[in-house]
Amino acid sequence: MELNRRALLGGAAGAALGGLPFRSARAQAANTIKIALLCDFSGTYRDVTGPTELACVRQAAAEMSNRGFNIEVLYGDNQNKPDVGSNLTRQWIDQGVDVIVDGGASSVALAVNELTREKNKVFLNSSSATSDLTGSKCSPNTVHWTYDTYMCAKSTGGALVRAGGDSWYFVTADYAFGHALERDTANFVKQAGGTVVGNVRHPFPNSDFSGFLVQAQASRAKVIGFANAGSDTINCIKQAAEFGITRRGTKLAALLMFINDVHALGLQVAQGLVCTETFYWDLNDRTRSFTNRVKAATNNAPLCMNHAGGYASVLHYLKAVSDMGVAAAKANGVDAVNRMKAMPTNDDCFGPGSIRQDGRKLHPAYLLEVKKPEESKHQYDYFKVLGVTQPNDVFRPLAEGGCAFIRS
Repeated sequence: MELNRRALLGGAAGAALGGLPFRSARAQAANTIKIALLCDFSGTYRDVTGPTELACVRQAAAEMSNRGFNIEVLYGDNQNKPDVGSNLTRQWIDQGVDVIVDGGASSVALAVNELTREKNKVFLNSSSATSDLTGSKCSPNTVHWTYDTYMCAKSTGGALVRAGGDSWYFVTADYAFGHALERDTANFVKQAGGTVVGNVRHPFPNSDFSGFLVQAQASRAKVIGFANAGSDTINCIKQAAEFGITRRGTKLAALLMFINDVHALGLQVAQGLVCTETFYWDLNDRTRSFTNRVKAATNNAPLCMNHAGGYASVLHYLKAVSDMGVAAAKANGVDAVNRMKAMPTNDDCFGPGSIRQDGRKLHPAYLLEVKKPEESKHQYDYFKVLGVTQPNDVFRPLAEGGCAFIRS
């Protein structure tokens, strides 16, 4: 298990508390915001969270290091296991951590969501997909920043149905995230007049999808929807290409695919795939500026929306802390989240936006198509934008989520 801490005190690492007088150490602790990044540092989601997201969270802390309070960043590997994630979260809260960032796999995030509510801490979710975090499992302590299964289903799934893909077969990761993504996409397919002809659920994580793909192909569905992510999606697409499935006219729907997955697949294999992200590094001058700022710290790794979500959510939280005061922010997680909701958001990754009453962060979503190899002109020039969907049109309406603490 990987666990580390780094204090950003005035933009530099501070002295250990053990070297300070007791009263001074206590005063310093009272003026320190402790942030813990909880995600996958060793498994299937490492590339789309992990070390690159840690660098982005540290970037946010560095940019806010002149606000008159100290910022300490910790991180840990959840191993995509709810018990591991829960144990780390409990340890951190006992150590005075104020905010948990990310969560990782949806099963882990749902557990952390309950813990932070119980302990009245802040949970900033940047990569967990389940839309239940702002629905049946909503919490006044949680902000769901980057994307969710409803958004991916409506944007990517909806686009493919409109293009003629009206019969679907799902290959689904057998845990909370996969179930939610399949559920939300199936609802949009049916609402658009399409049909779901079958599904199969695979262990998480998995490497051999041959049997599942044979079943999917035998269904004769026009679209095979991959309700999974990370290396599972990469393996599905690679093995589908090896079987020649797309040559027979079947469309592949990567319902959650990141630029890192495209990089791993290569444009020759990934070309033509359609996906949705809320951040693309080459979208505009602001996204390129952010990318340049973190390039050295990330070893020039490709940046996806999860990495951007870690940065932007922490940046906005720290702005709220600066606005309300450290003591008030540390004393009450719900108050800190409410202050975040009351303030408009604005950052180089997502531009201007807002946080809804149920904790859903609102910003546009971009329908992207992977370029052909000859269309790519420079490093990570992988996507062309097919369309932009505004936040109120792509995220689930507030009234449909069933969030229990919302008051009409």
